[in-house]
Parts: sequence; C-alpha cells; structure tokens
Amino acid sequence: MSNRIEDDSFSKPVGRWSVFYYGVGHMLNDITAACWFTYLLLFLTDIGLSQRDAATVMLSGQIADGLATIFVGELIDRFGHFKIWHGAGSMLVAVSFSSVFGGCLPCKALATFSSTVETISYSTFAAIFNVGWAATQVSHMSMVNCISLNSTSRVVLASCRNAFTMVANLSLYGIALIVFDISIAKTYADIENQYRWIAYLSIFIGCCFVGIFHFGTNEPRSKKGIHGNIHARISWTYWFRKILYYQVALVYVLTRLVLNVSQAYLAFYVINDLLMAQSAKALVPAIIYICSFIVSVLLQEIAWNGQRLKAYYAAGGILWMFCGVGILLLPRSMSLFMYAISVFIGIANALMTVTAVSMQSIVIGEDLNGCAFVCGSLSFLDKISCGLALFVLQSYQSNSPIIVGNYSTNFNFSVTRYGLGLVPAFCSALAVAVTCTMELQTPLSKPLMEPLLE
Repeated sequence: MSNRIEDDSFSKPVGRWSVFYYGVGHMLNDITAACWFTYLLLFLTDIGLSQRDAATVMLSGQIADGLATIFVGELIDRFGHFKIWHGAGSMLVAVSFSSVFGGCLPCKALATFSSTVETISYSTFAAIFNVGWAATQVSHMSMVNCISLNSTSRVVLASCRNAFTMVANLSLYGIALIVFDISIAKTYADIENQYRWIAYLSIFIGCCFVGIFHFGTNEPRSKKGIHGNIHARISWTYWFRKILYYQVALVYVLTRLVLNVSQAYLAFYVINDLLMAQSAKALVPAIIYICSFIVSVLLQEIAWNGQRLKAYYAAGGILWMFCGVGILLLPRSMSLFMYAISVFIGIANALMTVTAVSMQSIVIGEDLNGCAFVCGSLSFLDKISCGLALFVLQSYQSNSPIIVGNYSTNFNFSVTRYGLGLVPAFCSALAVAVTCTMELQTPLSKPLMEPLLE
C-alpha cells in the first residue's frame, strides 16, 4: 500500500518552486558553455593562435567532455547521489574555467610563448573544465526522470531548465557587452584581461544559482524503482535493442549540432562577414536568447504528449531551415536584417531544444536505473560530433573569404557563412525527417491534461 501511495505522488504534477529550484541548477554550466562556444575560438585566434590550433583546443575539450559523460553516467546509475555529482562537477567548472581564458600559465612558468606550449596549455585546461561540465550536465539532466513520472511535468522541468539557459546566455552577453564597451583591447594582454573578467563574472553568477539549486532541491530517488526494485540496474544492451533510442539519439545530436555550430560561428559571421559593429557580437546573440527565453516559458503552459513533441520539434526545425537560407544569402548591405533573423533563430532553438530533451524522457519512461546512461551516452555523441564538426570547419577557416563575382564589398562565401547557415539548416532538415518516423508513446497511461503552471 505504501508503494502505491508513493507511486501516485511520484506521478503527480511538480510544484512551482520545485520546478524553479531544478531549473536554475544548470546556470553555471550554461553561462560557461555560452562563453565557450561563442568566444573561445575568437579569443584564441585574437591572441595569436592559428585556426587549426584553436580548433585543436576546442576538440580536446569536447573529447574530454564526451568520454566523461559515459563514465559519470555509469557511476550515477550504479551509486546514485545526483547532487553530489552535481556539486563536485560545479566546483571543478568554477576552478578550471578561469584558466581557459586566463592566459597561458605554463608559458609564463617556462618563459616561452611557442604556439605548441600554448596549444597544450589551453587544451589541458579545456579538458579539465569539460570533465567537470560533464559531471554537472549528466547528473542534472538524468535527475528529471527521477523527480517525476508525469509526462507534462518532465517537459515543464526541461522547459524551465531551457528558460534559465537563456537567462545564463543573456547574462553572459550582458557582461560581454559591458566589458567590450569599457575596456579597449590594444595588445594581447588587454585581450586576455577582457576575457578573464568575463570568465570571473560568469563564474560568480553561475555559482550563486548552483547554491540556490542545492538549497531548494531534494535528492531524488533512483535506486528504488517504481515497483520497489532495489538496486535494479539496467544493462546497456537493453537500450541498444530499442529503435527509439537510436532515433532520439540522432535527433538530439543533430539538435546540438544546430545549436553549438551556430553559436560558435555567430560572432565571426556578424563581425567578419557582415562587417557589423563590435557590439553586434553581443547584441545579436542576446536577441536570440531573449526570444528563446520567452518561448521556453510559454511552452510550460502546454499539456504534452508524443504527437505534440513531434509537431513542435518539426516546426522549430523548419523555421531553422528558412533562417539558414537567409544567413547563407544575406549580403553585407542588408546586414540589419540579421536582427530579424535572430528573432526566428531564437524561437526555433527553444522549440527544438525543449522537445529534443523531452524525447529522452519518453525513451527512459519508468526505467529510472538507466536514465543516467541514456543522458550520458547521448551527450557523448553530442560532444564528439560537435567537436569534430567545429574542428573540420575551423581547419578550413580563413581570414580571406571567397569573393563571388564583382561584389567584393557586398557579398562573400566563407566557412563562417556555411557553418552558420548551411550546416544548421541541413541538420534541422535531417532531424525533422527522423522525427517524422518516430512512434512516441507517452509514459503514463493517463497523462496530465491540464497545464502545470497556471
């Protein structure tokens, strides 16, 4: 009888404050990730590293992140303790991230500034940072499935998390806009100082929200299953026999490619291709995340099921395809249209992110003792694919774009333009096609039919 009562409460809607406390738990990861994808390549090339060396630093971090997600996911499934993993990962992120943008410490110790030593130094700190990032991400993502079995509550938790991702990104771009405005960089030391302040302020803001998360969120159960099975761990092969696992994995990876590749090349595009003002590399991303935040909040008011997840994801993917075409063909003389395109990118990002993450919960269903492996394995594929994609694109990056016809001052094709326009549009089209083949069944036989947040 007690198990029945506990299971009923486990299927009820999650309260407002519980949703809020959970939603802020990824703020440190989100604000540092925004800085990582938006400014790392720009920072490294600005201080003198070659395009390939900068790409190597990015790839080293992505590989470390991907391997760590598998390892951490397996340990969480074995031993639980989501909050301990979250706290330890957050501490490692806070300590190591400032060193990623803090200059080459071994160079100063060895009194040499060779490109090899710089690349090794930045790659090492990037790997350490991403190990901590992975521990925080996997523990936080998999926690959703152990907080509630209610299908709408799970989507609302993911939506709230995504809303605060937008808050984190907006915070970063607000900080960056202020720093770039009041600090003029004339030397490599000035550039390092700019990004060091951005890193320090980002860490401080993120750590404040980590404290709120740990204060307000209780450790969810994972080792006790829905039917009272203690320590009933699920084998990896169980997931590999599910077709839906592969479909959701592909959609999730393609979604992350859309988000990360576009974020990495957005600053390059507005500055180098469109020749917009320096403030645009903070203002354009800010518009994207304001729109994403608004849409993420609105998505919390919907009663969700499998068909709606597919429909909203497809809508976001199709919207991104149109945005990609616009970016690919946008001439410099019409650069102001980038602000309008950024609005639709923000809407598309929110639709795709919230629904793609929520599809993971449908794959997991009530199989809670394998939830960390699902989140970790999908994150592994995400990190490796994004790292390789950015490495390849950056390796072909050039400071001299390909000029088309006689429009040398008006229009050009470059790796940046392809990376921001063509790659996300192609990934969106493929993801929408895969989504249409899915058979998503809502985990609960009687899903909640009323919005959680009224």
